[in-house]
Amino acid sequence: VQLQASGGGLVQAGGSLTLSCAASGSSFNSIRVGWYRQAPGEQRVLVATIISNGDTNYADFVEGRFVIARDNPKNTVYLQMNSLKPEDTAVYYCNADPPLYIWGRGTQVTVSS
Repeated sequence: VQLQASGGGLVQAGGSLTLSCAASGSSFNSIRVGWYRQAPGEQRVLVATIISNGDTNYADFVEGRFVIARDNPKNTVYLQMNSLKPEDTAVYYCNADPPLYIWGRGTQVTVSS
């Protein structure tokens, strides 16, 4: 499976962005998928996960602000990010949870204050 994250950009604090993670090569509809992020100088951390039946889980630092969703026919997982903060600035990646696939390049999210 190859994963391609997209949708990042520059946004002001309080704004919103929606990221997309498209899978190709095989379906990942039956596995738990996660969005991760890595800020400069920090380790990659798990942000949110979604399993095949739609159940979700969020890291404390995004709970109530981010929403993860999946469109199984499109083999795509989304991350709706609301009320963005400067500390959300990072490169965002998608992968299985735990990670199974080669990491893609991710998509840069920059939140200005």
